Formats: sequence, C-alpha cells, structure tokens
Amino acid sequence: MKKIMALIIAAVSGLGFAAYASPASNELKVNYNAANERAATDYKVARARCDSLTGNPKEVCVEEARAAQIRARADARALYRNTPKARTEARKAVADADYDVARKKCKSVVGNDRDVCVRQAKANHVAAIADAKADKKVAEARTEANQEKREAEYRVALEKCDAMAGAVKGTCVDSAKLRFGK
Repeated sequence: MKKIMALIIAAVSGLGFAAYASPASNELKVNYNAANERAATDYKVARARCDSLTGNPKEVCVEEARAAQIRARADARALYRNTPKARTEARKAVADADYDVARKKCKSVVGNDRDVCVRQAKANHVAAIADAKADKKVAEARTEANQEKREAEYRVALEKCDAMAGAVKGTCVDSAKLRFGK
C-alpha cells in the first residue's frame, strides 16, 4: 500500500513539474523569437549606417553588422536550447563571424603586414574554436561527475535501508528512489 502511495505521490509531483515547465518553455520561446527579431532589426540599422561608406571601410562595416547579428542569434539559440552542444555551436559561430571581420580588416593592409594580419586572424580563430571545444568537454565531464556522485549517494542511501526490516525498509527504499529519481 505504501508503495502505491509513493508512486501516486511521485506521479502527481511529476505532473506538477510538467505543468511548471510548460510556461517556462513558452517564455523561453517568446524570448528566443524576440531576440531574433531584435537581431534582425539591429542588423538593418547597422547596415544602413554602412551605406555612407565606400570601399574597404564599407565592407568592414557590413561584416561587423553581420557579425553582431550572428552573435545575437547564436546567444539566443544557446539560451533557448540550453545544452553544452548549443553553447559550443554558438561560440563557434561567433568565432567564425569574428574571423570574417578580421579578414575584411586585413584587406586594407598591404605587403607583409597583410600576411601577418591574416595569420593572426587565423590564429585567433583556431584558438577560439579550440576554447569552445575544450569548454564543452569540461562541461560534459562535470555533468558526468555529478551523475556519478548522485549514483554513489543513491547506493549509500540503499545501503542504509538494508539495515532496516519490513515496511520501514520498503518506505526507506521508496524514499531513496524518489529522492534520486530512480
């Protein structure tokens, strides 16, 4: 009987969490859409400022406007998805956009200085991509470590229950399962 009650309580609390998560998801979706619209509007405004320029300064201005839009959209997407993969993709997209801006800026330089500028831009890009990948691996390692800790805590809780007998033991096991989501 106590097992049935524990299952009913778990099911009801699960429904409560599901109902709570739904408005949060809608709010995230609204914020995501608003951020994308804001990024598009900001891009149009920044792009319009570039129309008064000519030559390489105009190309750089347009590329910076595009990079700002990519940055805003990537950040919004990472917040909306809220996964290590999404955050890594966002950082890679920003690194690519920054690299494109740096290459455009290098066009205004000539000779060896241009070669140095291009190589520096490429080095910065490679470093940013490597950092994004490393951060993803660190986040995944932390998540895995946390899961292992919870599993160990669960085993300890079950071990404590083994010292008990009868209905008390059943209640203890159910409580441990409920607490650790098993």
